[in-house]
Formats: sequence, C-alpha cells, structure tokens
Amino acid sequence: MSKPVTPLLDTVDTPDDLRKLQPSQLRQLADELRDEMIATVGQTGGHLGSGLGVVELTTAIHYVFETPRDRLIWDVGHQAYPHKILTGRRSRMRTLRQGGGLSGFTKRSESEYDPFGTAHSSTSISAALGFAVANKLANQPGKAIAVIGDGAMSAGMAYEAMNNAAEAGNRLVVILNDNDMSIAPPVGGLSAYLARLVSSRPFLELREMFKAISRRLPEPLHKAARKTDEFARGMAMGGTLFEELGFYYVGPIDGHNLDQLIPVLENVRDAAEGPCLVHVVTQKGKGYAPAENAADKYHGVQKFDVITGEQAKSAAGPPSYTAVFAQALMAEAARDATICAITAAMPSGTGLDKFAKAYSERHFDVGIAEQHAVTFAAGLAAQGMRPFCAIYSTFLQRAYDQVVHDVAIQNLPVRFAIDRAGLVGADGATHAGSFDVTYLATLPNMVVMAAADEAELVHMVHTAAMHDSGPIAFRYPRGNGVGVPMPEVPERLEIGKGRVVREGSKVAILSLGTRLAEALKAADHLDAKGLSTTVADLRFVKPLDEALIRRLMASHDVIVTVEEGAIGGLGAHVLTMASDEGLTDAGLRIRTLRLPDVFQDQDAPDKQYDAAGLNAPQIVDTVLKALRHNSAGVQEARA
Repeated sequence: MSKPVTPLLDTVDTPDDLRKLQPSQLRQLADELRDEMIATVGQTGGHLGSGLGVVELTTAIHYVFETPRDRLIWDVGHQAYPHKILTGRRSRMRTLRQGGGLSGFTKRSESEYDPFGTAHSSTSISAALGFAVANKLANQPGKAIAVIGDGAMSAGMAYEAMNNAAEAGNRLVVILNDNDMSIAPPVGGLSAYLARLVSSRPFLELREMFKAISRRLPEPLHKAARKTDEFARGMAMGGTLFEELGFYYVGPIDGHNLDQLIPVLENVRDAAEGPCLVHVVTQKGKGYAPAENAADKYHGVQKFDVITGEQAKSAAGPPSYTAVFAQALMAEAARDATICAITAAMPSGTGLDKFAKAYSERHFDVGIAEQHAVTFAAGLAAQGMRPFCAIYSTFLQRAYDQVVHDVAIQNLPVRFAIDRAGLVGADGATHAGSFDVTYLATLPNMVVMAAADEAELVHMVHTAAMHDSGPIAFRYPRGNGVGVPMPEVPERLEIGKGRVVREGSKVAILSLGTRLAEALKAADHLDAKGLSTTVADLRFVKPLDEALIRRLMASHDVIVTVEEGAIGGLGAHVLTMASDEGLTDAGLRIRTLRLPDVFQDQDAPDKQYDAAGLNAPQIVDTVLKALRHNSAGVQEARA
C-alpha cells in the first residue's frame, strides 16, 4: 500500500512543531493526520473509528495547550492514535499492538505525553483532578485536560470525580467527546457562537462582576440571580447537570470545525473561572466512508484495504467461544422464560447482541456500569429470575465489592459468564483476564468453573442455568474453540466433579480451562520418555474435586497443576487442600504452573503463553525437573 502524501505532517514530530504552524494550516494538517492514521491501522489493525473522530480535537488541544506541561488524559485511550502520531511516535506506529511495539492505549512508560495509563473506561476525570490539584498545591503552572467519551459518562466514577472537581479550581478542563448525539442537540452556527461568547474573557469578567454584586444582595435575591444566570445559559446551550456539579459548561460545539474549536479552547485555557466542561460533538469514523457508515463494525478492526475498507477475514475454523456462549444461552432461554442476560456496554463483544434480537425484553445493556450490572442481577435473582451477567474478566474487577456484598454474602444465584479469560493478545495487560479465578474462588458460596473447550462451555452454560442454590461463574477465553464435536443436548455437570481425559500412572497433570490441549501435548511427550501420564480436566476450582485429587496424589509421583490465571487460583487451592490433609508429608510432589507475577505486554497469544511458561514444552520441563529433584532427594536420604 502506498504511503499517504503528508508534506505538512512531515514537519511535525512533537506538539512544539505543531504550535509553530499558522491557524490557517491546521485544516491541512488534520486531513494529513487522518490519512496517516487510516494507512497505519490498515496495516496493523486496531481501534479505528474513535481515533478518526478526534483528529481535529487532538490537533486543537495540542495546538492550544502546552503539552506535556499541561497534562492530557484520554479516557480509555483507544482513541489516542492521532495523539501518538503527533507526540514523537509516528515512526513506530506500524508496531502498534505487537510484541515489543506501541501499546494500543496510552501508557506512562511510552512517552512523557502519556501522563496517565488508561485502557478501562471513566477514569480520566479522577486522574486529571489529581494532576490539577497537585499543581495547585505546589503552585506549579499547568492544567489537566481529560477527554472523555459520552459512553464513559454512563459510569458512576465519572460523576464521583466531577462532584469533587471544585478542588481543582481553573486548572481542570473536561472535554466531553459526544460522538453519537446521545446528549447533544443538533450543532449549528448559533450554538458555536454562544460557546465562543460565554467562554470569552469579557463575558466571564462581566459574569464575575455580576456575581460579586449579587453576593451583596439579600440571600433570596442573590440566590435568584445565580439561578437566572444558570437558567439562561442552560436554556441556550444545555449543561445544567454539569453546572450543578460545579463545572462551567461550554457547548455544544462542532468537534470537526477547527475555526470553532481553537477560539473556544483558547478561552477556556485563559479563563479565571473554576473547572470547565467543553461539550464537543464528533462523528466516529469521520473522514473515512466505510467507518462513517458502520461505526460499530469499524470501532475495532483487523487489517483492512484502505481503498475498499474490506477487512482481512480470519481463516475458517471452529466457532469462537463468545459465539458458542451466545448460542447456548439462547437455547437455555428458549426453554426457560426466567433466563435473562445483562451486559455492561458490550453487547457484541459478549455475543449478547444476538440474544437481544431473539429476546429483547430479557436483555439489558446497562452501559459502562459494571457495579450496577452485578447488583441489578442480584435483584433479579432475589425476585426469582435467572440472570446471566456477561462481563469480560478484566471489567468484572470493577464490580468486585458488588460480587462480594450483593451476591455472595446473600448467596444469590447470579450466573457470571466471564469472557476474555486468560491472556488476550494485542490488548495487553490492561485487558488480560488474569485474576478472576483468584478473586472469585476465594469467596464462600461461589462456584467457579472453567471451560476446557467449546463443548464444555455448552455444558457449563446449562449447568449454570440449572444452578439455583447460589452464585456460579464460568470462564472462557477470547478466540476460537479447538474444534471438538458439539453436543446435541447439553449435560448438567455435577458440581465440583472433574473428569480424567487420559489415564496414566507416573505423572498427573491437573488442568483448569483451555490449557488442557497443551497438557495433552505434554502428556504425549512424557509418554514417549517412558513417563506414563494422567491428564485430568478439573472443570471446577471451587469446589475442588477432592476425591479425584486425593486419588491421583496417592498413585502418582508428580502432580502438576496448569491454569491460565494468576497466583492464588487452582494451584493455591490444591496446595491448601494437600497441606490441610497432610498429603505432602512424604515429600512435596506438587508443582503449580500459572501466569507469572508480572503484567505481560501485548503479543501474539501463543507467544504470551510461551513467555508465561504454560505451553507443552514448559509443562514437560517442569515434570522432568520435579522428577530429578525427587530422585536426588531419595538418593540423599538413602546416603
């Protein structure tokens, strides 16, 4: 693919270069920046639509504010590709989301222009408030600018931060990037004029003088004057809610019109007023027709043809785990009218968009509000419904208190469908499902399952649907299944019972989740070395199949646990059981393989698991080392 022609962008390596340009040149620069981003993501894949929607906004912010002294924080960060291009990283953009390359989100270790790492939603205002107050306390120059999408405004954390924002004074600027018109009225010349007017220094000085005079009036008149000011601007522009939270509201303005953006941002930069919220309306996918016409399809993309917009197709193969879950849940819903499904702004990511089409009255997308999703599900369960709460592992972390307090303590039968369990490849550490087994299996009353393949996932969906005696969770990874035959009729699994998939006598590998395929490969290698190997799919980490584990410990020389989760999961539970029952008194024969105690950066999933030591060669190596250790111990004891 030919490189886009970008003569003006070629002169800009950092925002200092950008600020040397004339305002009349910024339109050309933005057009070239958009072309560069499209060409880059066409080669690497990644998030497209959101970044295209903020090209002009990114240009304007870096032109007006003195970054990196002024701290710019992008909520979620997946829209920050244009920002990366303008902040010294253009030459590395084709390494985006690859091993050793640039992150798909903002990352502190990557650039001084990324003052705060973001990849989960709705954190930007809280972080920006921290920067702003720190500067205020130290009497240091510099503002903090948080750019937050209107979808992220559905999370309570954003409002918690805004409620506290008065502490920052005029050092905090929040830019609400409204990219689907869910908040804003139609943008026109009048609203743009009003935005410039009410953010201008003469208007603010006049307003301050009016406020000073009104404060000397008797309280009823002072209160009435203040309400009149808020009402007048609210009628003209909206934003009353933000005013009540202590922000001076400006907008809405056209986020693609640099002639509107630049003067408003300059006014806000120079204002003596307190925290300010600028309401900017943009279009996802702006400037690239395929992304404009299908914002959801082009939110995150595979590599694609820039001319046609056609994305690279994955090779045909087994269905994805997400699709298997969705089909299995719809089958359960057809049999049971009490089954309903909840997602937190991820209907397509969790497969529940299909459920919504079939059972719209039983599907609930609560927005980016995982805490609410869990407690809402608890209420449904308490009233006799059978809710499935489908949330990515990494996002369920945001609702842990609700899982504990509102579900587990009350022993309510909420079903947790945990997608993206384990390592997730290009999205890296922020989206890895590393901790769910650990943080769920520690809770009383909780049942925790992990699917070894797509057929097992079908059985687990059915098992969860039939489980009414308390909360139950099942986890499954991103990507496609392994190609096993799919069951015609789902099986209800016995709670806490695993299965032996291969019988041996010397070594026992206890697998939880989709590392089972690697465990079986390891068993082939061990058998070839004369080490007869049993492979068990435990299915459950809570409750454990203690009878099976006890039998295998009594009859095998080495036990190895394998899981795609952090320390504190299956291995810890097996070790605790063995210790409690004195099963290791004759000598420790248990080895635990799990994710390492680090946050792993993005890479191809197989390379990530290789680095984590969870592929077949590392399993074999662990067994051989354990056997050598045992042999040395026996010889030493005999001597």
